[in-house]
Formats: sequence, C-alpha cells, structure tokens
Amino acid sequence: MSIHKKSEVAETAEHGLETPGFSVGEILKQRGVSRRDFLKFCTVMTAAMSLPASFAPSVAQALDEVKRPTLVWLNFQDCTGDSEALLRAANPTVGEIILDILSVDYHETIMAAAGHQADEALESTITKYKGKYICVVEGSISMKDDGVYGCTSGKTHLEIARRVCGSAAATIAIGTCAAYGGIAAAVPNPTGAVGVKDAVPGATVINLPGCPCNADNLTATIVHYLVFGKIPAMDSKGRPLFAYGKRIHDNCERRPHFDAGQYVEHWGDDAHRKGFCLYKMGCKGPGTFHNCPTQRYNEKTSWPVASGHGCAGCSEPQFWDSMGPMYKRLPNVPGFGIEHTADQIGLGMAVGVASAFAVHGVVTALRRDKKPEETKEG
Repeated sequence: MSIHKKSEVAETAEHGLETPGFSVGEILKQRGVSRRDFLKFCTVMTAAMSLPASFAPSVAQALDEVKRPTLVWLNFQDCTGDSEALLRAANPTVGEIILDILSVDYHETIMAAAGHQADEALESTITKYKGKYICVVEGSISMKDDGVYGCTSGKTHLEIARRVCGSAAATIAIGTCAAYGGIAAAVPNPTGAVGVKDAVPGATVINLPGCPCNADNLTATIVHYLVFGKIPAMDSKGRPLFAYGKRIHDNCERRPHFDAGQYVEHWGDDAHRKGFCLYKMGCKGPGTFHNCPTQRYNEKTSWPVASGHGCAGCSEPQFWDSMGPMYKRLPNVPGFGIEHTADQIGLGMAVGVASAFAVHGVVTALRRDKKPEETKEG
C-alpha cells in the first residue's frame, strides 16, 4: 500500500464509485479484484473471526450484498503506528482491500485535503451519515484542563471525540492508547490521557489494543460488523473475543518449554538459541490476552516471542505500569489452578518426570518377575 492509493480513492470518488450505495462485491469487482482473491480474503477473515471454515461462503455472500459503509479515522495522542501497520499489512492485503471495502472519507495521515478542506470533509461526513458511519480512533484523549493538551484545528481532542464518536454507529479504538490511554496514561500521566470509552462513555466502543494493533484484527472486526450487522462479542475489557479470548501463553510455540521447566536464563545463552521459554526474561504472555501467536505480523511470518523477545503485555490496560519492569518476570502465573513461580514449576516438572521414570522402572521390573503362566491371558 502506498500513499498513491489515496489519490486513486479520491479519483474514483469523482466518478461516483465512492458512494456507499455500491455493495462491497461491486466495488471490488470494479477494482479488478478477482473472484478467487475475494473468496480467499473471505476465508482468511472467517478464520480471523474464529468461525468455522464452513462460514466462508456466507461471509462472501454477505459482502457481495452489503452496502459500502463510510469511515472516519481520527488521530489524537499517538505515534501513528496503527496507521503505519494498516498501510503495510498483507495477507489479506488490507492496504489495498480495506480502503475499497470502506469509503474512507477522513484520515489525516493519508488524505489529500488539508486545513479548512479537511475540516469540511469531516463535518460533511458526520452530518450526512450521522448514526451510520464507523469511526476509528488512534491515540489517547487528554482530559486534564478540559483537554487543552491535545488539539486539532483549534478544537480539543476531547471535543472532537465527543462529537464524532457520539454520532457514529460504532467506534473502534485501535491501539492501546485509544483503548486504555496507553503509554501516555502511564504514571504520572501529565495530560490526563484516557481511552475513548472513558472520554465518551455513551459511545459504542470496540477496543483493539496492541502496540500496534494487528491490522488483520481491524479488518476482521469491520467484516464482522458488515456481515452480521452488529459488533462482535466482547470481553469485560471491551475487546473482541475472537482476537482477545485466549492468553498469549496458551498458544505460544514456546509453551511446551514452560511446561517442561526449560527457560532462557540469559540473553543469547544456549537455551535462548534453542527457543526455550522467555518467562524468566520478563515475558508477560501468561498474563496477556491476544492472538499474536496465531495471527502474527509481517505477512504472518513472525511475532515478538518467535523472534526471541518476550511479550510486553501491551494489549492489557495500564500495561506500562502493571507489567513493568519489562525485563523482570511476573511474580506469579495465574490461571493454573494454583499460582506457581517458574522455579517451582520447573522443579515440579523435574520431580514429576523423575517419579514417572521411577514408577515405570518398578512396573517393568515386576512384569519381568512374573511367571509365563501369569501373563498368558489373551
């Protein structure tokens, strides 16, 4: 995806292709997306939404018929990392497909308009499609001193969020900053940074935390909304269960090493090179819910733990304060019936394995001592 994509979007808008009256299927066909690629996209999205593969034809049919929705993307206190992740995403090619599925009427980072023209585009969109558009928010919102520490076009981010998110059909808080305040909200939080839901309590908000958010999860969330006409089932922290319903620890490829008590003790040691568990090096996977191990990044080739770095817990609220220090391990690992430290688990596994071998040896010896007639049965 390149910035030139936006000029193409603007170009087709002039010829009437950007109106929400067109179905997603029609838009993709006009864009030259083959039926095969479209069905492949639907299959990938079905998997991302944790639906059985048999749902893929239904997803395709729904996207063939559903009308193209309008989207506005707001940037507040952020690093623009989520926009960058979106534009560089692939398999599915989000940068090429999601901008065709959606009518992106406002996005400060990639839009051609600037200044008063940009303001007019936003105002026109939220007025014309009130209650029907999707809003994506990137970055935290300053609440201190009436929000004066974050402003765009002479308006505070708090004011903009309450107006735009309050009139949207649904708001997607993309990235940890928009979801929970992120690093900007870490102690001492000088700007009074909060997530969208805290700033606009009445808005319908879907949290997609992560630094950055995996663009596949954004696409799947929007596809879910288009296909089923409602937001996906969410956990107590406002996150879609299909993406945040399982702990990173439970799907991690290093989990067998954790269970076996095999840990990296020092960066670059033999255990590190062998891919052993990074819990002792500060990995927060046991306390973090996200689908990083299954969705992965960089065209699904890898993710932080696979590359040799522990999980930072970035999809959890207040992770910067509650999960730190980054390279110190969590004191306990909840969710195993009882709480164990890594040392106790490792020791327990060693004793358990030794006991199992001992029992096996005793049983084998007893079998050898049995007389032939005692073992002739069968």
